[in-house]
Amino acid sequence: MLNYGDLVFLWSPRKGDSFLLKLSKGAVQGSRLGQLRHDDFVGHDYGDVVRSHSGEAFALLRPTLGEYTRRIKRNTQIVFPKEAGFVLMHLNIGPGSRVVECGTGSGGLTCVFAHFVGDEGHVYTYDRRQEFSELAMRNAERWGVADRISFKVRSLDEGFDERDVDAVFLDLPTPWDYIDKAREALAPGNRIAILVPTFNQIERTLDALRDNHFADPQVLEILLRYLKTDPRRIRPEDMMVGHTGYLIFASKSQEGLYDGVEQRRSRRGEDGAELEETPEA
Repeated sequence: MLNYGDLVFLWSPRKGDSFLLKLSKGAVQGSRLGQLRHDDFVGHDYGDVVRSHSGEAFALLRPTLGEYTRRIKRNTQIVFPKEAGFVLMHLNIGPGSRVVECGTGSGGLTCVFAHFVGDEGHVYTYDRRQEFSELAMRNAERWGVADRISFKVRSLDEGFDERDVDAVFLDLPTPWDYIDKAREALAPGNRIAILVPTFNQIERTLDALRDNHFADPQVLEILLRYLKTDPRRIRPEDMMVGHTGYLIFASKSQEGLYDGVEQRRSRRGEDGAELEETPEA
C-alpha cells in the first residue's frame, strides 16, 4: 500500500503522458489531462488505475531504475540506460562488488551501480565539483541507495584511495591522464570502462591503456531505437538519440604483455592536435 515518500510512475493511455512522482502530502502535479493530486494516490497499490481531477485514467506503476535515472534532476549529461546496462555486464558488477567511479555528475550511473552492488557492496565516487556531489547524493537518497555510496569531492591527481576494487568507471574529459591511477585501484584481471564523446579521445585513451598494460581493449557505440506502439502504424519513433558516447573497456594485466609487440600509436600531440606524418627516408 502506497504512502507519502514512495516513488510512483503514472502513465496515461490517451496521450502516453507519464510522470515520476515522490508522493508528498498536499502536492499537486499539473498535466494537460488534469491535476494529479498526490493525496489521492496514498492507500493505493502499484498497478491500480487512478484518475486526475478531470477524470482521466492513469496507471499507477512501480518506477524502474531506468526510468528513474532518465528523469533525475541533473546539471550534467547523464549516462543513458542503454550504456548503463552494458557497463554493468561488461564490468561484472553484482552483489558485493566494490566499484570506483570518477565523474559523479548528477549521479545517475552512481545510483545504478549502488542498486546492483547490494548491501554487501559499495560504490566510491569522485568529482571535483561540490555542487555535483551534493545533487548526486540527493538523487541517491531519493532512490534509497545513498548508504551504499561514498561521495568524495576532490581531484584525481593524488589517485584513488581504494585498492583491489572490482571495477573502475571513468567519465572525464581527459581519461588518459588517469589510467595509471585506475590501474593502482583495480585488482589484477579486473576491468575498467571509460565513456568519451569523441574519436580523438578514443585514440589517446587506447594509447594510455597500452602504456599501462591493459589487455583486451574494446571500443563500441550503442544505438537504441524505439518503435511506435499503435498496432495500426507500427514504425520507428520520429525522434531518437543519435549519439551519446563511445564506451571503452579493458582488463588490467601483468606488465610485459606488449613486450616485443609493435604498437601503432595515435598521431596526436600533448595538446590533442594531429601531428604531421614524418616521411619515410
